[in-house]
Amino acid sequence: MILGRTERGKPPVEPVTLKILVAGGFGVGKTTCVGAVSEIKPLRTEEVLTEAGRPVDDISGVESKTTTTVAMDFGRITLREDLVLYLFGTPGQDRFWFLWDELASGALGAVVLADTRRLEDCFAAVDYFERRSIPFVIGVNCFAGAARYPAETVRRALDLDPDVPVVLCDARQRDSVKEVLVAVVRHAMAYASEHRQSVST
Repeated sequence: MILGRTERGKPPVEPVTLKILVAGGFGVGKTTCVGAVSEIKPLRTEEVLTEAGRPVDDISGVESKTTTTVAMDFGRITLREDLVLYLFGTPGQDRFWFLWDELASGALGAVVLADTRRLEDCFAAVDYFERRSIPFVIGVNCFAGAARYPAETVRRALDLDPDVPVVLCDARQRDSVKEVLVAVVRHAMAYASEHRQSVST
């Protein structure tokens, strides 16, 4: 059990813990994202890419990538004294998609990382969360050398609902990733509130 800090004369704060997924296509920066923001040493399940995997792993656009996540990445961040996020990075290749249902169980929401050079790679993740009514935000990972597009341009290209947040970010920078995570929590809370209202009426 994680206990928050205490001040003299105040009882300890037991934080709310929430589960957030970090998803997206192969090589989009999921492992980097979790590692950049985690306050603990992140758990990584990376393996070296081999010649045997080339027929099934499309590395177009990420030819310099030498490793791949085969199960998940795991990290933790305390946003406030009373709010802790557990981050689960999903594997990007199609052959590991059978793990997604387990990882998604109990998740409050998700970040779908996108690379504007390979935007089509995040379509499957967007579709996955839409079908399961899991609230998500798009984090556009701004890679060096990639063209920058306004958030609304990315929204139109992905055919997103108007209420889905699109946030430009740098998956290497802690503060940038924190902004995306705050957006996920806010969006998920608003989504849950709207859903409760619709059920009650």
